[in-house]
Amino acid sequence: MLDGRSKAMTCTSNSSPRVVLIERMHPTANYSPAPAALLLFVSTSSPRGCDGASFSSGDGGFELGNGSRVGVDGPSLSIRSSSSSLKSTVPFSLSLSTRGEHKCLVTMSGRVTDEVGIDVTRSPSSHHHVENLPYVHKVGVPPKQKLLKEVTSTMKETFFHDEPLRPFNDQPKSQKLVLGLQALFPILEWGRDYNLSKFKGDLVAGLTIASLAIPQDIGYAKLANLDPQYALYSSFVPPLVYAFMGSSRDVAIGPVAVVSLLLGTLLQNEIDPSNKVEYRRLAFTATFFAGITQVTLGVLRLGFLIDFLSHAAIVGFMAGAAITIGLQQLKGFLGIKTFTRKTDIVSVMRSVWTTVHHGVRGKKNRKWFWLPAIAPLISVIIATFFVFITHADKHGVQIVNHIKKGVNPASANQIFFTGGYLLKGFRIGVVAGMIALTESIAIGRTFAAKKDYELDGNKEMVALGTMNIIGSMTSCYVATGSFSRSAVNFMAGCNTAVSNIVMSFVLLLTLLVITPLFKYTPNAVISAIIISAVIGLIDIEAVILIWKIDKLDFIACMGAFFGVVFVSVEIGLLIAVAISFAKILLQVTRPRTALLGKLPMTSVYRNIQQYPDATKVHGILIVRVDSAIYFSNSNYVKERILRWLTDEEEQVKANKQTRIQYLVVEMSPVIDIDTSGIHALEELYRTLQKREILLVLANPGRAVIDKLYASGFANLIGEDKIFLTVADAVLMYAPKTVEP
Repeated sequence: MLDGRSKAMTCTSNSSPRVVLIERMHPTANYSPAPAALLLFVSTSSPRGCDGASFSSGDGGFELGNGSRVGVDGPSLSIRSSSSSLKSTVPFSLSLSTRGEHKCLVTMSGRVTDEVGIDVTRSPSSHHHVENLPYVHKVGVPPKQKLLKEVTSTMKETFFHDEPLRPFNDQPKSQKLVLGLQALFPILEWGRDYNLSKFKGDLVAGLTIASLAIPQDIGYAKLANLDPQYALYSSFVPPLVYAFMGSSRDVAIGPVAVVSLLLGTLLQNEIDPSNKVEYRRLAFTATFFAGITQVTLGVLRLGFLIDFLSHAAIVGFMAGAAITIGLQQLKGFLGIKTFTRKTDIVSVMRSVWTTVHHGVRGKKNRKWFWLPAIAPLISVIIATFFVFITHADKHGVQIVNHIKKGVNPASANQIFFTGGYLLKGFRIGVVAGMIALTESIAIGRTFAAKKDYELDGNKEMVALGTMNIIGSMTSCYVATGSFSRSAVNFMAGCNTAVSNIVMSFVLLLTLLVITPLFKYTPNAVISAIIISAVIGLIDIEAVILIWKIDKLDFIACMGAFFGVVFVSVEIGLLIAVAISFAKILLQVTRPRTALLGKLPMTSVYRNIQQYPDATKVHGILIVRVDSAIYFSNSNYVKERILRWLTDEEEQVKANKQTRIQYLVVEMSPVIDIDTSGIHALEELYRTLQKREILLVLANPGRAVIDKLYASGFANLIGEDKIFLTVADAVLMYAPKTVEP
C-alpha cells in the first residue's frame, strides 16, 4: 500500500488533467503485494483543470503515457507537466487503483471534488504486464449525426421500420409499377400461383361461411336498427373489395355483433330509428368516415395507435357486449311481444336444441366443424318452413317480415357531407372504425400465426378502410373481420381470400332470388343465432389468464366489462380506453427500479429480490432503472434512488458495515432520456456530492450516452465514471471486495 504520509497535495495551472495507466518499473516501491499496474485518476475542484501535482509516496519510479514521467525524489512523488504557467493552487484528490492479480484502492488527501478524466493510455514499457490485466472496454460514444439525418432516421424507424420500399430498390420502372400494384392489390401476387386444388378448399370454405353469414346478417341488422337487407349488402360488396386488397388468407368479412351493437347504440342517440331515412343516412355517413379513418391510419402508418386499447380491455369489452346483446335478444328469443305475454315454447325449444346441439358437437370434434357452421341456416330453413305451412305468424309467432329483393342500390348521395349530422357521423365513424380495425387485425394476426405467414397491418388498414368507403356508397354499414366466420373459414380449409369472393357470390344469389323466402323466419330463431354467435365472445379462460398474469390488466378487463353491462356500450368503451391509457401512464410515470447484487462465482449483477443469493458489494449501492427517463418520471426516478440510498445507509449503519461511498446506476434498460432526465441526474449528482458519495453510471445506451455528452453531464461527473458494465465499475471502485 502507499505510505500513509500521503496527505498534502496541490494542483496548479489551468489545463485538464490526464488519466493514464502507470506501471511500477522498480520493485523497490513501498507496495505490498506488488501491483501489476496502476490507474491514475486526477480530480480537481478547479474549473480550469490541473497540470501538475505532488504528493508523498514510497521511493521508486513510474512512467506515464505520452513520454511524461513520475519521478521519485526521496519520499516525494511528483507529476510534472510541460506547462510553464503556474497560476493557482487548489485542493484535489488523487486515486491510485491497481488492476490485475493484486488489487487495492488508495484515495489520497482531501475532499472528493469535481472529477475530470481522459482516455487511458499505456506506456510502451508496460506490455509485459498488460496481458495480466482484465480487459475493460470504454463506453462507446456514437459519432454526431447531422440534424436532418437524425430526424430522418427517427421517422424511418417509427413509421417505416418494415422498409416497405425495399423491394423497389434497383428495379426498372416497369417492374416498380408491377410491384406497386402488387403492394396495393396482393391478389396480383399470390394469384399467379393459384390453382384448382386451392380453389376447392376456398369453394368449400366460402359456401360454409355463406351459410353462416345469411342468418347472422339478418340478426346483426336488428342490432344496428337497420332493415335486414343492409346487413346482407354488407356481406356482398366489402368482402369482394377485401379479397383484392387484404393480406389475410383467413379473415372472413361482414357485419359483426359488437360493431353492429355499437353503431346502433351511437346512432340512436342522435336520430330515432323510426325515422328510417335520416337514420340510414347517418349510418352510411358513419361508415364512410370509419373507412376514411382506417385508410388514413394505414397510409400514414399509424397503426400503432390501435395498440393503445389493451388486449385485456378488449376481452372485457367483448364479453360485456356479448352479455348486453344476449340480454337484448331474450325478448325475441322467448317469443315475447310484451313482458306479460306467454312465450312461443315450440319456437324457443326448437331454436335452442338445434343451435346448442350442433354447436357443442362441432366444438368437440373438429371434423364436424360444418355442423355449427350450417346449423343456423338449417334452423332458419326448418323454422321458416313450419311457420309458413302452419301460419304461425297469425298465432303470435313474430317473424322477420319483408326483406327487400335485389342488389345494393347506390347510396353516395345519401351521405351527409354538410350540415349538423356531418360531425356526428364523423365522431361515430371514428369510434366504430377503430373498434372494427382492432377486431379484424386481432383476428388476422391470430390465424396468420397459426399458418405461419406475415400479416401486413398497414395493408389491412387500407383494405378495410377502402371496402368501408366503397360500402358506404353501396348501401352497406361498417363491416370488418368476424370472429365466428373467420374461425369457420379457417377450419373449413380456406387457402386464400377467394373464400370471401365465393361468399359474396352466394350472398348475391341470395339477394337476387332467395330473400323473399326469409319473410316467414321467426324472430326466435334469429335471436338464438345471435346469442349462440356472441357466446364465443365471452372468453373465460382469457380472463383467468389475465388475472394470473397482471392484476392491472384484470382491472382494465373488468372495468370495460361492467361499464358495458351496467351503463352503456359507449361508456364501456370509454372506460376501456381510459384504463388502458391509465396503465400506460402509470408504467411511464412510476417505472420499476431494483437493487442489484453479485451472483456467486460470476461477474453478473442481478436483482436481489429475484435472486436472493446475490450479494451486495460493501461500500457500493447498485441501482437499476428499468425505463426511459423522461419529464414524466425523472423526479420519481431521482427520489426513488435516493430512497434506496437512505434505506441502505440506515441498514449499513445498524449493521456497522462500511459506509456507502459509491452509487452505481445500471442504465442498460434506459432506452432514452430527455432534458428533464438529465436535469434529474444533475440534481442527484449534487445531492450525492454533499453526502460524499461518488456517482457512477454503467452501460448507458447509444441514445443516452449521446445526450449525456451533448448536455455536458458526462464531463460533469467525469468520463472515467462511465463504465460498460456494472462489473467493471465495481472492480474499479471496490477491488478488494470482489473477484475479477
